[in-house]
Amino acid sequence: VICHPKYQESKRIAIFLSMPDEIQTEEIIKDIFKQGKECFIPRYKPHSNHMDMLKLSSAEDISSLASTSWNILQPSDDDNAREEALAGGGLDLIFMPGLGFDKKGNRLGRGKGYYDTYLERCMKHPSGKPYTIALAFKEQICESVPVTENDVPIDEILYEEC
Repeated sequence: VICHPKYQESKRIAIFLSMPDEIQTEEIIKDIFKQGKECFIPRYKPHSNHMDMLKLSSAEDISSLASTSWNILQPSDDDNAREEALAGGGLDLIFMPGLGFDKKGNRLGRGKGYYDTYLERCMKHPSGKPYTIALAFKEQICESVPVTENDVPIDEILYEEC
């Protein structure tokens, strides 16, 4: 991942804080800061499909985050001091989680549409849609995944042996 040309050229990167059953992102987050890039993580709004990407100040900043009912670490609802990516310079790259992917760039998420809705918002930002890379295990690559007209395809999927 850290040798990927899109990662190398990106300055503002959004990445998910991994759950135990996902590709672990901790080392990537550490490298984002080591390279002097800006790092943004999701904050999901419960009972909606709204998500913001909020800026982390350091890799150690993660330990200050609250845990949601899904056991995901994220900035608390009353944490309004962090920059939201679309309120600033937008994003260059988003690393995407998912349950399943196909080689056409379709992604099966957890069903709430957070990332698809966020990408729609990105497309309206002056900096445009960021490049999207899904991080997956090879077992998550399927022949096809079900999609709707609201699903935004991913630019690239990285997995073992790809």
